[in-house]
Amino acid sequence: MKNSLQTSNLYTIVFANILLLLFVFSSCESSQRQKLSAGTDYFPLLEMDIETLQKAYAEGTYAVADVVQLYLDRIELIDKSGPALNSIIILNPDAMEIAKEMDRELAEGKSRGPLHGIPVLLKDNIDTHDRMPNTAGSRAMANSFPLKDSFVAQKLREAGAVILGKANLSEWANFRGELSSSGWSGVGGQTRNPYVLDRNPCGSSSGSGAAVSANLTMFAIGTETNGSIVCPSHANGIVGLKPTVGLISRSGIIPIAYNLDIAGPMARTVRDAAIALGAMVGVDPDDQLTSLSEGNYHTDYTQFLNKDGLQGKRIGFFTAAQGRNFKVDTLMLLALEYMKSRGAEIIEIDQVTAPGTGNHAFQVMLFEYKDGLNKYFASLGPDAPIKSLEELIEFNKSDSISMQHYNQAYLEMAQEKGGLDSQEYLDALAAMHKGAREEGIDKVMNEHNLDAIIAPTGSPAWKTDWVNGDSFQLGSSSPAAHAGYPNITLPMGFVDNLPVGISIFGRAWSEPVLLEIAYAYEQGTKHRKIPQFLVNDMD
Repeated sequence: MKNSLQTSNLYTIVFANILLLLFVFSSCESSQRQKLSAGTDYFPLLEMDIETLQKAYAEGTYAVADVVQLYLDRIELIDKSGPALNSIIILNPDAMEIAKEMDRELAEGKSRGPLHGIPVLLKDNIDTHDRMPNTAGSRAMANSFPLKDSFVAQKLREAGAVILGKANLSEWANFRGELSSSGWSGVGGQTRNPYVLDRNPCGSSSGSGAAVSANLTMFAIGTETNGSIVCPSHANGIVGLKPTVGLISRSGIIPIAYNLDIAGPMARTVRDAAIALGAMVGVDPDDQLTSLSEGNYHTDYTQFLNKDGLQGKRIGFFTAAQGRNFKVDTLMLLALEYMKSRGAEIIEIDQVTAPGTGNHAFQVMLFEYKDGLNKYFASLGPDAPIKSLEELIEFNKSDSISMQHYNQAYLEMAQEKGGLDSQEYLDALAAMHKGAREEGIDKVMNEHNLDAIIAPTGSPAWKTDWVNGDSFQLGSSSPAAHAGYPNITLPMGFVDNLPVGISIFGRAWSEPVLLEIAYAYEQGTKHRKIPQFLVNDMD
């Protein structure tokens, strides 16, 4: 009996100690989270927008060098340590010098416009002619230094923006191989989602999306072939704008597909995205498709921002994603009801593109990938570290880190394709455009007299998984991507701690009306929330 009582007492003591340890551990963990939250939330520029910062410059509250240093310090706190977002591959060693030059100009009464002294990050597939390489996240390109600025970098510099550095991305813009993990690259490692750190930031402009959301920059530039601006914007709770193909030059951007690729702004507000867009447009002799933008572009897209922009609009609701995730369905229905309450008419549509369009687009991507990469490698001159797609494939085979998580099936498939004069390519291109345009978006919008089409951008971010790769539940980027038409996403709410976006897309060159609708929705709903860098969903 005595032994039994002693055993019982022992269990009681052990159990009590376990409870105490759990309490202490929980308290410590809670304390650590609070400290982390306090450290990440205290930032003088937190959620500041471009216009507010310009006002601060004008009033002498901040100098450009002060602002750049604040962002560099925050990057050190959040990206390199603390939550360790890993959203930035390299910082610009010349950023402070550029900032001081912008300050000198302001002191002389000179301003280059709304982006003067505004920090920006560029996705690391956009050429800058400076001390930063342009890698596409590939170890094969780690020492690849472009011979001149991309058109985008040139326009941003002319506008007075300060390039802080290069953002991480899904390697080769997520068109290298099967079972890839968005946000992972051989050069930069894995980018994390700032809302819940074990969740994926989506891609391929993963670092751009995570950095903007975490307030590591005022805005960023991403690129998209299909979903690579809108998905990371959606997953990171920000605004992302994929323009009409041809509105912004692709010269100096590592390509996937000439008829699909486009760069675009990623920002915390619709207004900031509009400001950034206006700085990058223009006809570029090195990108023939930009000639189509003549008469269709504006250097000031803020003129189209209208709080009452939903009034009288006829908007198509693309219903293909309905039923796949009831939590997303709920947010979408709330968005529809809000738009109706602000004077919009909603028309349900179940199909936006002709059947088979996606298969044609995939073939176009493979043909144009081979052609575009070989031309890009040639643009780097005789000292290029990689001189052909064939060399790239061989490099990857011999590099253990590059191939540790997934293969290079898409590179190999592209290498097997012929030239752009082949009938197979020409037929696929014609079929893609016909299915996405004449028998797709243009047809649907004409039949229903629509101003725009809306759909949920995606489902809440999945847990990053290097074994099984990405886990997309739903997405709506393909119709606009295959047509080469514009698409804007912005926050429409949260599922637990994870943001979900709404996409608004439409005809070629319809950025003004899409921005008008997006701005009216944003101003009336204010769904953007500051990320808290939670360790997991239960925090």
